[in-house]
Amino acid sequence: MSKSPETILNDIFGYDLFLPLQKEVIENILQRKDTLAIMPTGGGKSLCYQIPALLLPGLTIVVSPLIALMKDQIDQLKQLGIPAVTLNSSLDAGEYFRNTEQIRKGKTRLIYMAPETLLTDRVSGLLETVQVDLLVIDEAHCISEWGHDFRPEYRELIKVGKGLKNVTCLALTATATHKVRADIKKSLGFQDHNEFISSFDRKNLIIEIEKKQDALKQTIDLIEQFPGRPGIIYCFSRKQVDELTADLVRRRYSALPYHAGLDDATRRKNQEAFIRDDANIIVATVAFGMGINKPDVRYVLHYDLPKSLEGYYQEIGRAGRDGQPSVCRLLFSYGDKNKIEYLIRQKSGKEQAAAEEQLDALIKYIETRGCRRRPLLAYFGESYLQKSCGMCDWCLASQEKIIDITIPAQKFMSCIKRSGEVFGAAHIADILMGARTEKVLSHKHQELSTFGIGKDRQKNDWLKLSDQLIDLNLIEKVGEFNSLKLTDSAVEMLRTRQTITTVKPRPQRSLFEENQPSARQNPAEPSKQAARRTRMPEIDTELYDLLRQLRKKIADEKGIPPYMIFSDRTLAEMAAYHPLSLVTLRMIHGVGSVKSKTFGDRFLTTIKEYCRNHNLKEIIPVKRESVHPAGKNVEKRSKTDEIAEEFLSGASIEDLAAKHSVIAYTIINHLIKYVSAGNSIPNPEQFLSYSHSSPAIRRKVMDAFDSLGSDLLKPVFLHLNESVDYNELHVLKLYYLCKQKNKEGGE
Repeated sequence: MSKSPETILNDIFGYDLFLPLQKEVIENILQRKDTLAIMPTGGGKSLCYQIPALLLPGLTIVVSPLIALMKDQIDQLKQLGIPAVTLNSSLDAGEYFRNTEQIRKGKTRLIYMAPETLLTDRVSGLLETVQVDLLVIDEAHCISEWGHDFRPEYRELIKVGKGLKNVTCLALTATATHKVRADIKKSLGFQDHNEFISSFDRKNLIIEIEKKQDALKQTIDLIEQFPGRPGIIYCFSRKQVDELTADLVRRRYSALPYHAGLDDATRRKNQEAFIRDDANIIVATVAFGMGINKPDVRYVLHYDLPKSLEGYYQEIGRAGRDGQPSVCRLLFSYGDKNKIEYLIRQKSGKEQAAAEEQLDALIKYIETRGCRRRPLLAYFGESYLQKSCGMCDWCLASQEKIIDITIPAQKFMSCIKRSGEVFGAAHIADILMGARTEKVLSHKHQELSTFGIGKDRQKNDWLKLSDQLIDLNLIEKVGEFNSLKLTDSAVEMLRTRQTITTVKPRPQRSLFEENQPSARQNPAEPSKQAARRTRMPEIDTELYDLLRQLRKKIADEKGIPPYMIFSDRTLAEMAAYHPLSLVTLRMIHGVGSVKSKTFGDRFLTTIKEYCRNHNLKEIIPVKRESVHPAGKNVEKRSKTDEIAEEFLSGASIEDLAAKHSVIAYTIINHLIKYVSAGNSIPNPEQFLSYSHSSPAIRRKVMDAFDSLGSDLLKPVFLHLNESVDYNELHVLKLYYLCKQKNKEGGE
């Protein structure tokens, strides 16, 4: 019997269920359709090509920008019994030759290489002698000039794709705006109906933005929230990386640097120490992290401002890939913004324009008041419809912590105005407190009406208020001496006497503790609700620690990172269910056939001895909807039918997008498929609420559908001079098809 994606998922990888969109992407590839998949870090992008690689007869080529990613992926595949090799500049002549021989003899399923390697004549000649079925372009945002990490050589990959006979192409990335997605598809010649976009929301990440004040103290505060646990700290420059690392090491923290100024051997050594749990903290420039698959990073700190929202999203995505709550904190100052603006001024043309656009979007995100997820997801074209995410600094601040600062703010701003808008915060505070300093008396500021009206507050309180008003864009610092000046918004607020509010700073330690699993809770689950949802018994923390020690010992013996043996979630299930046989062990999440044979006996020995000493019995895990019941061939509903039935039963598009972890336009596309298959949906007008076009534009689109048809959107897009974007065309296509279908039915 031929294997299916489901059987490989369970037998090789040890998983029962696909993550959102994985199955759809895999099926699209197996139908030999070019595919663009946008999935968040931790969303399971690798499985989208690793499973097809085991089902397609020919080779799969994976193009990746970093050698570290290739090594990490190949090491993991070897533990699963999947043959894979790499061709890159780090290989010596002997290893390069051995790998090419494996390729020629058909002894490998996947080849990892950098784009520069794939473009060489040497590799082109090799590939002419073998069958290649799938070309995977990882980090596909590098194709676009509008992406945050544009690489010109990525633009050349389309030539390779066209040169290979009957090859299917899969482009993957975790970060791509609508503009970048359009650029990728145009560059690779993809069709729109082969685009899959998962939700960008990483629900387990706690997102925080703090004003940078005492950066070293703020850094140590975060590290102390996670004693002995892995964390990544991103800095703007190599110099800052070295200085911060030295400060942390002096304070006896296990920290290592990573940046392009270090030699290759040192970078590799430091990275290996981090992923193998021999060092807890990596202090790095953005050169670190692409493709690093370490799942248990508990925090990511941006010590300095990142260069773009796309880069920021990708970097915080390296936290909490195991599903546990993890903190992503950004320290912000306008001084950091000035550094980036200086670098942008050194660029020119389209490169400068793209960098300016990216920085503007980042600053707008930082300055937006309210839930952090809403503007972050909106940047990637996704609407966040919940009132509160409950997992950012703003939403975690309860309503009583939103405080009214109108009166002190009016006093402070009035004093700035009356003193001529040429003095700094300390002098303004002295006037308000009635301090008869030499500077106050020399300028006769004791005669101002605001002199002494702030005696009810300490000077430090007034200085903190100054920072709050800067954050609210009501005052700004100008000139060499940081003189305070009112903004236009402040002048208007003083004139109309509007209420001014801010959020009281939340104690940082309690922020995580309220979301952190208790000592007895499954460490692979982010909350008690999640633990109840999977019906996980309480884990035995003593056994869990023993299994972690065993995992580290085996990993050191094999020279690989511990997470390549088993994930934290897998160990947590072992410590909860106490499996005492290989049969029961295979029912644990993440235990496939190869790993059970390779590592099963050693883990079972530890579990059996522990259970014997503590008089414990095994608990048979409750299987999660077994994907291939023995002896049964149950036909499942398609995802499209499932979504359509839920919609017709009253679920909104927003509800369905949240449930299935996709964006709203993916739900709309499923409804289009449903109607195109001959089904009908009543009340087409309901879909117009998702349209942002005027009635006149809608009529033009309807006329275009009448004359050009609605099967392909590109002719309509071009006919309308590219004035209506594809998302809007999909909404109006759904409306149009429903209207047509209902006319046919006489409705």
